[in-house]
Amino acid sequence: MRDRKTYREQTDQNNILRLRAVLDELPPFVRDYFRAIDARSTTRTRISYAYDLRVFFEFLQSQNPVYKNYTLKEFRLDDLDRVTAHDLEEYMEYLKLYDTPDPNRNGASRNMNSLPGIKRKMSALRSFYAYLFKQQMIKTNPTILVDMPKIHEKTIVRLDADEVAILLDYVENCGSQLTGKALAYYNKTRERDIALMTLLLGTGIRVSECVGLDIEDLDFRNNRIRIVRKGGNEAMVYFGEEVEQALKNYMEVRKGITPIPGHEHVLFYSTQKRRLTVKAVENLVEKYASAVTIKHITPHKLRSTYGTALYKETGDIYLVADVLGHKDVNTTRRHYAAMDDERRRSAASAVKLRND
Repeated sequence: MRDRKTYREQTDQNNILRLRAVLDELPPFVRDYFRAIDARSTTRTRISYAYDLRVFFEFLQSQNPVYKNYTLKEFRLDDLDRVTAHDLEEYMEYLKLYDTPDPNRNGASRNMNSLPGIKRKMSALRSFYAYLFKQQMIKTNPTILVDMPKIHEKTIVRLDADEVAILLDYVENCGSQLTGKALAYYNKTRERDIALMTLLLGTGIRVSECVGLDIEDLDFRNNRIRIVRKGGNEAMVYFGEEVEQALKNYMEVRKGITPIPGHEHVLFYSTQKRRLTVKAVENLVEKYASAVTIKHITPHKLRSTYGTALYKETGDIYLVADVLGHKDVNTTRRHYAAMDDERRRSAASAVKLRND
């Protein structure tokens, strides 16, 4: 019987504790909402919504003279009924740039939101109001009267096939360009970094899925890894020979690492001999990619790169959706719509009406 927490279990536990801390700052009726969404949301979603709702109450407190002497816990349900659509439009403007108290800085922390960030905060508020209105705890729901921010589709950034090769070559050989401490650090992490980059590019897994891997999740007999998807479901992801070799090379190095207590089962270690964080992998990818391309490459862009390569090879959008762990194939289709258009264009010359 397993006597240790998985990465996801530990993350969920931490999120639950953070959520409780935030809810302690907010009005008591907010807890009812979070109990209601518990079964249909992840802990990550709930803690994000809690932070977003705290920003909303802080907005009312700081921008509306009626509530300037309120603490966050003193807000009542009838206060929410006083909020108008005009107030919410002001809230969206406020979200572009606002200050919040930051005890770690002896002052305020400045926050900025792009349109996606504003839309997410408004989505959290809409969900919150909808629950209270449905439960007849409030009489009005002004969120339905406010238009959500319109987000324009961005061009998907990904690496071309030759850029993938250049990037991996750089990760393998950039030590020849380094000296001193930088070279010593590179030599210490080289096999790990090669394995990480090769795994991300060769499987398309999410960065959170990657850092959550334990040694027991590796199966070299079938060349696959067991991962936990965003929704909490387990999945098996298969990898090819290049990924296999990179992982095996790293495993030899890993044998010589003595981790700190509690991290004995981790697959990818930091130099502090603990589990790598998502942020650390993001920094690692950016460091290597920025040396070989002007494109802004993140772990998610490596995921898009893999999905593009797989779709080009197979033309099977359902396979790509399954391998990437998309619940809705339309999500995948939107990402690769431009490639679909290229395939349709090629159909124009594929059929000859008359032989030459």
